[in-house]
Amino acid sequence: MLKEGLRREDAIALNRREKKTLVTKGRSHGILVYAGGQAVGWCQYGLREELPRIDSGRNYSKLDLSSDQGRKLWRLTCFFVDRDFRKKGVAGVALRAALDSIREQGGGIVEAYPSTSKEGGTWSLWFGTVAMFEREGFKAHAKLGEKHLLMRKTLA
Repeated sequence: MLKEGLRREDAIALNRREKKTLVTKGRSHGILVYAGGQAVGWCQYGLREELPRIDSGRNYSKLDLSSDQGRKLWRLTCFFVDRDFRKKGVAGVALRAALDSIREQGGGIVEAYPSTSKEGGTWSLWFGTVAMFEREGFKAHAKLGEKHLLMRKTLA
């Protein structure tokens, strides 16, 4: 997502600096999936405070999530799978590992934002699929526009 008023290159550089700061402070979470010694996939997740841009999203900001006050909220925001390893369950492995990590850190509400677009394209897979989250017990919570769904699961 481009930051308002910034050129693409500047927004990318700013995002990298912000991510590096989070990593340095120990406030960045991710799962890497390996096949042998090769990284073939990853999943970014984190607490609401680590991934705050979602709160200001046009559709997300309209939701009444007042019952979340005081509860730990985790977000699964991005998946990537190497082209040669797609459709082999890599994203599902990353998702299960992220959920295990969240559980080990005390659990809470876990949100995901899968694409519902039938047109597809590889960009839509960055968010995961509805079916992948349903297999792990996530339930649809709200529509986020025409192409995304807010799904949630609570971990103890």
